[in-house]
Amino acid sequence: MAKLTESMTNVLEGDSMDQDVESPVAIHQPKLPKQARDDLPRHISRDRTKRKIQRYVRKDGKCNVHHGNVRETYRYLTDIFTTLVDLKWRFNLFIFVMVYTVTWLFFGMIWWLIAYIRGDMDHIEDPSWTPCVTNLNGFVSAFLFSIETETTIGYGYRVITDKCPEGIVLLLIQSVLGSIVNAFMVGCMFVKISQPKKRAETLVFSTHAVISMRDGKLCLMFRVGDLRNSHIVEASIRAKLIKSKQTSEGEFIPLNQTDINVGYYTGDDRLFLVSPLIISHEINQQSPFWEISKAQLPKEELEIVVILEGMVEATGMTCQARSSYITSEILWGYRFTPVLTLEDGFYEVDYNSFHETYETSTPSLSAKELAELASRAELPLSWSVSSKLNQHAELETEDEEKNPEEQTERNGDVANLESESKV
Repeated sequence: MAKLTESMTNVLEGDSMDQDVESPVAIHQPKLPKQARDDLPRHISRDRTKRKIQRYVRKDGKCNVHHGNVRETYRYLTDIFTTLVDLKWRFNLFIFVMVYTVTWLFFGMIWWLIAYIRGDMDHIEDPSWTPCVTNLNGFVSAFLFSIETETTIGYGYRVITDKCPEGIVLLLIQSVLGSIVNAFMVGCMFVKISQPKKRAETLVFSTHAVISMRDGKLCLMFRVGDLRNSHIVEASIRAKLIKSKQTSEGEFIPLNQTDINVGYYTGDDRLFLVSPLIISHEINQQSPFWEISKAQLPKEELEIVVILEGMVEATGMTCQARSSYITSEILWGYRFTPVLTLEDGFYEVDYNSFHETYETSTPSLSAKELAELASRAELPLSWSVSSKLNQHAELETEDEEKNPEEQTERNGDVANLESESKV
C-alpha cells in the first residue's frame, strides 16, 4: 500500500512539475469520500480497469443518493407536514389511524375520569341523580361518547347535561382539537393523494440519446413524449452533465454539475408537448462535448440528467419527470425513427417506434476537430481568391502602361484624319 501511494505521488509530481498547485498528496486524506476515491482523475490511475458507472439518477427518475449520518433529526419534526407527506403509504396510513385512535382514547379516558370523580358510577340506577353524561356507565361508553363528540355523529343516547361545567369545557376543547386533527390529517392525505408523481410516470424519455449531424452541426439529441391526452402546461426541459473533475489547483470535485444548453437562449427549451419532441443540444465551443469524439466517448465517465417540468392541466400542480443517460446509452451516428404520421383528418403517434433509432452517416471526429478541418478547408480557397485578385491587379497595371502608347497612336490617327479632311 505504501508503494502504491508513493507511485501515485510520483505520477502527480511529474504531471504538475511546472504548475504552481497544491500538493496532490491531499487527495489521500482519510476522510475522502468513497465516490471521490473511486473517481480519482485519469492521470492518477493510468492502468485502471474498466468499472461500471454508478448512476446519479436512475432511469425512472429516482435519485440514487442516500443521506447518512444526519444527526439533526429534529429538523424533520419542525416541518412535520412535509415529513408525513414524504412517508410511504403504509406508514402514512398507520399514523392516520393511530392519531385518531389515540385522540378518541385520550378524551374517552378524561370523560370516564370526570364521571368517576363526580360519583356518577355509583348512581347509575338512581333516577334522582343528574350525571355529567347520561347513560355513561363505564370506560367503553365513555370511549363511544368521545367518538360521537369528535366526529359529530350524535346518536342521541349519551348526552351531556347542564349540571357539569367541567364537561362543557372538555366538550369545547375536544371539538376544537378534533377540528384541528381533522384538518391536519385529511389535508395530509389529500396532498399525498393528489401528488403529481403518478402524472410524471406518463411522461416518457427515450431509452437512448443519439449524436448525429443536424443542419451541418454535430448535435446530441433525445426524445420526450406525453402519453396522456391532458397536456402539461408551461412545459420546459433542462439537462445537466454529471461528471467528476479536478481543478487546476488540485481540488477534486465529485459529481460536478454542468449545464447543457438545450435552447435556453432561443426559447426552444419551452415545449408545446402535444406530440413527441426531439430535444437537441448543439455541440459547439461552449458545449462540454466539444472535444469528445466517437472513440473517446465510451471511455468517458459521465451521466446526462434530463429534467422535464410543467404544470398538470387538471390540477395546476407542478410536475417533474427525470431520467438519465450514461455513456453506454449514447449512440453515436444514429437518429430517431419518426413516430408522427398524417391520417385522415388527424395526426397519429406510433409509440411502438418511440425508442427506435436508425444508423446514419456521421463523422467520428469531435466537434472541435470538425471545426478545425472546416477552417483548413477554407484556407486554400482564400489563397486562390487572393492570388487571382493579385493577378487581376497586375493585368490592370500592365494595361494602364500600354494604354498611353495606344492612346497616342489613336490620337495621331485622328489628327491625320482631320488634316486630310481639311485638305
